Amino acid sequence: MGRKPLAETVFQELLQQVIEGVYPPHSALPAEAELARTADVSRLTVREALKTLQAQNVVQVRRGLGTFVNPPALWTNLEAIIRAASHEAGSSDVALRLLEVRRMVETGAAELAARHATGEDLARMAAAVDALTAAHNAEDLDAVVTADLDFHDAVLRASANPFVPVIVGPLGQLLYAMRRETSAFREVQKHAIRHHTLVLDAIRSGEPEAARRAMEAHINQTYDDYEHFIHHPDRFRS
Repeated sequence: MGRKPLAETVFQELLQQVIEGVYPPHSALPAEAELARTADVSRLTVREALKTLQAQNVVQVRRGLGTFVNPPALWTNLEAIIRAASHEAGSSDVALRLLEVRRMVETGAAELAARHATGEDLARMAAAVDALTAAHNAEDLDAVVTADLDFHDAVLRASANPFVPVIVGPLGQLLYAMRRETSAFREVQKHAIRHHTLVLDAIRSGEPEAARRAMEAHINQTYDDYEHFIHHPDRFRS
């Protein structure tokens, strides 16, 4: 494989510096000439990199003033947003925002799955529940997380809407990190087994509202577990 074009390399380096806070939100980037000297590339290469950052709304150009960094909330490229979130992966804010996304997407997916799930979809969910139970009994954390994610992926795909898995798919790395953090607690694993079983039963019943409620209860339990074991553990200690 060939090397990345220089402009792409400079773009990636500048984006990483923005994410790491070298250039925080609302700050000005150095002039093109200075960036070119630092990266040992031409000004034209830097200009191309800056155009990519601008196209993704990571930066904005203020005529006569310079190029300024936008807050991540204004960025429009999913990969850049995920990279920024991954940098903050240990923060409670990222975890809670992921739960918000899961609540919006997965409750709707469960409702659709109750309408459209095939026998193969239901078998895949059941296999994931069995795998989660076996991993819990074997005290195999990696297998627990894998089975957990497999169950939710099966629900998303059972929605019969090809856009649903695509929406959640890019968040996989962040979701894995969060699942591994909370699933380290065996009580949380027991909660997951119970709720996955209830979600599966509701989807199998073919009742969309019951499936939505079951998934909503699961997400609520996940939120409570995060608060109890990760975010504010001191509140729950006797």
